[in-house]
Formats: sequence, structure tokens, C-alpha cells
Amino acid sequence: MSEDKSVSSVPKTEESGLKPPTSNVFAMFGGAGAKKEEKKEEKEEKEESKKESKDKEEDEEEEPENDDIHFEPLVQLEKVEVKTNEENEEVLFKIRAKLFKFHPDSKEWKERGTGDVKFLQHKETKKVRLLMRRDKTLKVCANHIIAPEYKLTPNVGSDRSWVYNVTADVSDGLPEAQTLAIRFGNKENADKFKDEFEKAQKLNK
Repeated sequence: MSEDKSVSSVPKTEESGLKPPTSNVFAMFGGAGAKKEEKKEEKEEKEESKKESKDKEEDEEEEPENDDIHFEPLVQLEKVEVKTNEENEEVLFKIRAKLFKFHPDSKEWKERGTGDVKFLQHKETKKVRLLMRRDKTLKVCANHIIAPEYKLTPNVGSDRSWVYNVTADVSDGLPEAQTLAIRFGNKENADKFKDEFEKAQKLNK
């Protein structure tokens, strides 16, 4: 018999000295080791980002914005004292209302304005006048002495408004005879106005 002298072409692992691949080798091709390294890097990046954000907030708290900004005006304006012609008068009564004026030509009522109605008594003459200014613009829409002969009559269909005639209202500059209607928010205010109006008439006698 002849001996089979053929030798295997693939060397055994132990004889060749080669070792099986480790996890580090797999890491080069995206194995488990690489994933661990990536997660570790992501965690470190997140922690670094949080730290930077916190440091930024602390810097903003330590250095608040300076709102105290001052600009010099280009033109110096002098303070002008505005006179209302009420300086020598005392307010006896004040209430909010809406005023209407009757226009005989068109035979219709037109609104004069909404604002505070005041009864002003002059400190020297003791005469009482009615003054009403429009809201915001403060333009005068009624200005007349509360004469003893004036008579408040109820407006038809309303318990919170009065109609009366004046012989000389100077709200537009020149004395003018007018028919006015004044309306209030409720009946109580309308009645209060009437009481104060009649008191002022007695003072002007």
C-alpha cells in the first residue's frame, strides 16, 4: 500500500498562529463597538451643548440689557402754561353725559359731543355756569350761565334725558340761542343733574 502523502492546503488556525477576529475588527465595519463609540460621542456632545446653553443664560443674567438710553432733543421747547379759563372757578358738580343740539333749519337733532358736564361757580361773583367739553379733544360743546328762567322738560320717550332752551350759549364763540337735549347713562344720573341744575338756578338769582 502506498502512503497518502497529500497535505491539506488550508493550514490549521493554531498551527498558523492566526487568531479569530476580535470585536475591534468588527468596529471598523460598523459593528457593535462602533455603535457604542457613537453613543458615547453623542452623549458627550449633548452634555457639552447643555453646558454651553447654561453658561449663555448665566452670562445674560449677569449682563442685563441697558434700557437707560438718553437722547438729547434737537429742539428745546419751552413749557407753556395752558389756561382753561376755569382757574377762578370751583367745581360744584360733575357728571358724564351726551349733548344734542336742535337745528331748526333741518328740523333734526345733531350730536354735539360726549364728555363731562360741570357746574362751575366763580369765586368772586358766585355765578354758576354749565361747561361741557368733548372727550379726548376737550373742545367746548356747551358753555352758558344756568339762568333762573331755564326749564328742564322730559324728553319724549326717555326718562334719562332733558330738553331746555338757552338764550346765550357761547360754546362757538358768540352768544347764540339754542335748544339743547342732554342724555345720561341712567335715570338716577338724570335726576341728580336736575337737582343740581335747580340748585344752581337759585344761586344765580
